[in-house]
Amino acid sequence: QVQLVESGGGLVQAGGSLRLSCAASGRTFSNYHMGWFRQAPGKEREFVAAFTWSGDITYYTDSVKGRFTISRDNAKNTVHLQMNSLKPEDTAVYYCAAQYSSSTAVVTLPANWRYWGQGTQVTVSS
Repeated sequence: QVQLVESGGGLVQAGGSLRLSCAASGRTFSNYHMGWFRQAPGKEREFVAAFTWSGDITYYTDSVKGRFTISRDNAKNTVHLQMNSLKPEDTAVYYCAAQYSSSTAVVTLPANWRYWGQGTQVTVSS
């Protein structure tokens, strides 16, 4: 059974940084896509960043390019999202997600991702 356990959320001032972590277990993730999504109150869940575990190919939504970095720690089976230059509009619940795929092309629609973490709150004050 796939489990995704998130940590690292919190309150930070605009311009600050935060690092989210997602511990993945239950599978060998060689043929999985791993990603981060976020959902602000009253808004739909949206794609933030993702990578292909085996190929280390990364994808970002335009609003976070240059500010966020998705990465992995193979030894710890953990996905990270380093968030720099945070803005108030980044405030949301951030979710870690996993989806089996043999393709290097990442699908960004949340409905196409099977496994999800519980979410961690990120609040950016202005």
